[in-house]
Amino acid sequence: MRKLLAPLMGLVLAVAVAACGGNAGSGGSGSGSGDQGPIKVGLIVSLTGNYTPLGSEDKKAVELAVEQVNAQGGLLGRKVELVTRDDKTAPDQGIVAYNQIKGDIDALIGPVFSNSALAVEPLAQRDKMPYLSLAPAQEQVEPIKSYVFVTPALSSMYAERYLQYIQAEGIRTIAVAWDSKSAYSVSGHKAMTALAAKYGVTIAVDEPYETTNSDFSALFQHVRDSSAQALVFWGSGAPGVTAAKQYVASGLKTPLFLTASQASKLWLEPMGAAAEGMTVQSAIGVIGDALPAGKQKQVIEQMAGPYQQKHGYPPPQFAQDGYSASLLLFEAIRKAGSTDKAKVQQALESMDLVTPNGRFRYSATDHSGLSPEYISVNTVKNGTFVPTEWAMQQLTKTVSALG
Repeated sequence: MRKLLAPLMGLVLAVAVAACGGNAGSGGSGSGSGDQGPIKVGLIVSLTGNYTPLGSEDKKAVELAVEQVNAQGGLLGRKVELVTRDDKTAPDQGIVAYNQIKGDIDALIGPVFSNSALAVEPLAQRDKMPYLSLAPAQEQVEPIKSYVFVTPALSSMYAERYLQYIQAEGIRTIAVAWDSKSAYSVSGHKAMTALAAKYGVTIAVDEPYETTNSDFSALFQHVRDSSAQALVFWGSGAPGVTAAKQYVASGLKTPLFLTASQASKLWLEPMGAAAEGMTVQSAIGVIGDALPAGKQKQVIEQMAGPYQQKHGYPPPQFAQDGYSASLLLFEAIRKAGSTDKAKVQQALESMDLVTPNGRFRYSATDHSGLSPEYISVNTVKNGTFVPTEWAMQQLTKTVSALG
């Protein structure tokens, strides 16, 4: 269980742990617009539909961040108010939700479903709405849209991190399965295919499936008949559980590698003992307990202790994303000294901040902000995610550089 922190390191939230020391606390105590009402933050996430488990964790984390900042006096002397809507895990409903609240909010966080995020993105850009997406699809930031920023590590970063690990493990041939109906999965597959040769890796099986697929026996047979030394499975939500359970039942000996969408109790609990020994990626915050002391661990504990105290379990992957998005937005408003959307956008583009997801360094040419070095590769041991020896060596070097 994560160490519970005493009445919170509000100071860490108030200052947010700026990586380079000079970002936090600017902006003074009053809004540049003179508005003394609440600062309204929109949150669009999946609270019904296939991605309910993901969206509900994002919501809990954003609510925690809002509670913490309000307990410290709010932002610019004003309380923060959350305006939440459900996209029902459907892009068209994401658009409906955005149109319902766009006139009432100062900035937007969400959605977690990549297809919904991509649907909302052009609307936020059109309205010049500062928008921190909770989805990792590459297309959101390629090309750059000035008001659109991404909080999770991009699919391409997860792909590259796995290839780094695969190379280090001496694996030369892999199989890749990917959800052709998920923008996250499509982006990850595309990046893995493009980067494989760089790491001396050959893809022996390249197999698409659809989100609704409930039988992966053909995939496992194709892998069994191939020279693949590992199977990388790209998928979110139900397919991650279904495929992993059927993998165990199939008796396939080729190691199964799962992406960060499975880095939560929402995957661990239905898998039970069958998950033991499987390889799963995650954001650095998921394995915060294993990290050496320093800025990165401090900001992770700022979230993890209160979250576990409130909900009874450590914050999963999706909660890390929601909390990190909140810290980034709060710090941008502080730096802007206002809720003026153009000033908040400019503040985001110069952001350098340590969050539970790692150190973000947004710029005019980089609206993802993260790098693959903040991604962990884990194995499941006794029902928890534990960094591999390789990942621990890599992460220790990364966080030690932060101080």
